[in-house]
Amino acid sequence: MTATPHALELIREAATAASDKLATDIVAFDVSDQLVITDAFLLASASNERQVKAVVDEIEDRLRVLGAKPVRREGERDGRWVLLDYAEIVVHVQHSEERSFYALERLWRDCPSIDLPDFSPPAS
Repeated sequence: MTATPHALELIREAATAASDKLATDIVAFDVSDQLVITDAFLLASASNERQVKAVVDEIEDRLRVLGAKPVRREGERDGRWVLLDYAEIVVHVQHSEERSFYALERLWRDCPSIDLPDFSPPAS
């Protein structure tokens, strides 16, 4: 089983939104073979609590345009690790320190990665 086309569309839009708010280390995994509750995970880092909130807000705004609303949201009060559960996808926006400490990539390293747009700045 692989992630649905709609889940991939949501993941890519969420990744683009995160990048637009200067999130770093943006990666996505197709977890559909490992979990029955969701198709894909997106991980993104932010350098401080304010940026975590800005990234989360942008992702929610962009996915709302596509008709998606989170069914669950956790961690907003602390602003260090926010989880957005859209059922088809789950988005983790973490403060850089939490990202290093919890290293979620290790948990999902056996899952296929999802190709995302190139977010590197253009060469000058």
